[in-house]
Amino acid sequence: MNFRASFCDPFKPDIIEMGSIEKDKIVETFERIPWNKLLDEMKLKKENEIYYSPSLEIENRDNKNGLSVSAVDGNEWYIFYKRPKMVKWFFGLIEKMDNNYLTDIRGQTEKDVKTCLSALIINDLEFLESKIK
Repeated sequence: MNFRASFCDPFKPDIIEMGSIEKDKIVETFERIPWNKLLDEMKLKKENEIYYSPSLEIENRDNKNGLSVSAVDGNEWYIFYKRPKMVKWFFGLIEKMDNNYLTDIRGQTEKDVKTCLSALIINDLEFLESKIK
């Protein structure tokens, strides 16, 4: 599988494209980001000096499934799951492919984030689909 990563630094307007990432480096990359330091620095800034919550995005380039994890505070995380999905419109009469279908789950722990990243790495899409509705 072929993965790419990007990072949203709260103090920079442009998303930092990290490029290709080996699957065995994904969780390590997540762990090396100074999440609490970034959150603490955000408390000292004015609202107009903050562009994003600190977030890491990992995408499987082969099947276009990806996760974005965003730190809310030192204990809470949001997890966003993006994937191609057939969606129904107009009372279920029309079906259309949404290549960027997105769902999220809030109130997650660091352990939940690592579990979801691991599921993405091993391509356990069934788990991600059931967890992040």
